[in-house]
Amino acid sequence: MPRILRILNRLIIGGPSLNATYLTKYMAPEYETMLVIGGKDDHEQDATHLADRLGIEPVVIPHMKRAINWSNDRKAYKEIKDLIKKFKPDIVHTHAAKSGAIGRLAAAACNVPIIAHTFHGHVFHSYFGKTKTQAFIQIERYLAKKSSGIIAISNIQKNELAHTYKICPEDKIKVIPLGLDLDKFQERKDAKRIQFRKKYFIIEDEIAIGIIGRIVPVKNHSLFVAAIARLIPLTTKKLRFIIIGDGDMRKQTEQELVAAGIDYCYFPEQPRNAMAICTSWQTEMDEVLAGLDIVALTSHNEGTPVSLIEAQASGKPVVSTNVGGVADVVLQHQTGIITPANDPLQFAEALLQLCEDDVKRQQFGNTGVHFVSSRYSYQRLVKDMSQYYEELANQRK
Repeated sequence: MPRILRILNRLIIGGPSLNATYLTKYMAPEYETMLVIGGKDDHEQDATHLADRLGIEPVVIPHMKRAINWSNDRKAYKEIKDLIKKFKPDIVHTHAAKSGAIGRLAAAACNVPIIAHTFHGHVFHSYFGKTKTQAFIQIERYLAKKSSGIIAISNIQKNELAHTYKICPEDKIKVIPLGLDLDKFQERKDAKRIQFRKKYFIIEDEIAIGIIGRIVPVKNHSLFVAAIARLIPLTTKKLRFIIIGDGDMRKQTEQELVAAGIDYCYFPEQPRNAMAICTSWQTEMDEVLAGLDIVALTSHNEGTPVSLIEAQASGKPVVSTNVGGVADVVLQHQTGIITPANDPLQFAEALLQLCEDDVKRQQFGNTGVHFVSSRYSYQRLVKDMSQYYEELANQRK
C-alpha cells in the first residue's frame, strides 16, 4: 500500500482544508495517508471539526505557520524531515504556499520518490508589493523543479502558473478541481432556512445577500460595502446584508458601513435586526446558505472559491468579481453574474438584477445545483487524484 505524507499549512475554514481532509479520508484503503498540519493565526477560524468528523487525527507541527519566520521555519523543516524518515512515504503531497515550500524542500532532501504540490491559490498579485512578489515567484520556480508534478485547481490557474508567471512548463501541471461534500446542501433546506433566518431576525420577505470568508484585504469587503451602498437606493425590495466570517479587517469594514449610513451590528455582541450584520465564523455552511438568497464574492484574487461552489449547490445565485478561477466555477448569466474586479457600480447593478427578478434567482439557483454537482464532488476528486498519482509513478519507471 503506497504511503502519502500530506502536508497542509493550517487547518482553517476554506478549500485547502476540505481538499486535504477529503483526500486523507477517502483515498483509503488504496493509500495510507498521514496528514500533517501547521499552526493557525489568532484571527483565523479553526477547522479541526472537519478532521474530527472524518475520524482523522492530524500530526501538528506548531512551528509551521503562515508568516515567514526563519527560526520557526527551520524547526518545522527539521520536524518534517524527521517525520519523513520515520513514516517513509512514497509520496509527499503539499497544499498551499508555506507547507509547499517547507514540505517540498524536506521531501527533496530525503529523496522521496514522488513530490506533488497543489496551488489552491497563489500570492503573485494583490497580496504583497512588487519586490516581495517577485521573490515568491522565483522561490516557486525553484520549488517546481523539485516537484514531480504540480496541481492547479482550475484551467485559468494553470494558464497563470505556466504562462503569466512561468512557474513551470505547462506539461508539468495537472488540473484537478476541488471536490466537496455537496449532498448536504440539498438536505432539509426549508428547515435550515427557517432556523438560520430566525436566529438572525431575517423576515421571509427580506432578500438576504451574504458574503462569506475571511475579512482580510484580498477579500476586498470594501467593494461589497461600496456596492450595497449604491444598491440600497435603487430598489424598493427589503434587503439584509450578512457578512459571514471574521478577520483583522473587520473593524475597517464596520467603519465603512457606518460611514455609508448603513445600519450595522456585530451580531455576537449586539444581536439585533440591523440592515447589515456580521455573524463572525460559522461552521454549518449548509444552514447558512439555506438562509441566504444571493451570495456575493468581491475578492481581488482567488483560486477556486469554495463559497461559490457551495452557494450553487444550495441553489443560490451568485455575484462575483472576475478573478482567479471564478469563471471556471460560475456560468455567466446562467448560475450567476461575473463583474469586473473592483467595480462597485457594475457589482451593484448585478445585485440589483437578481434582487428585482425572483424568477431569475430561482432559475440561476436550479441551474447551479446541476452544474456543480457533476463537477465538484469529493468522489470525482479522489478518482482524479488516484489516477494522477499512478501517472506520476509510471513516469518514474
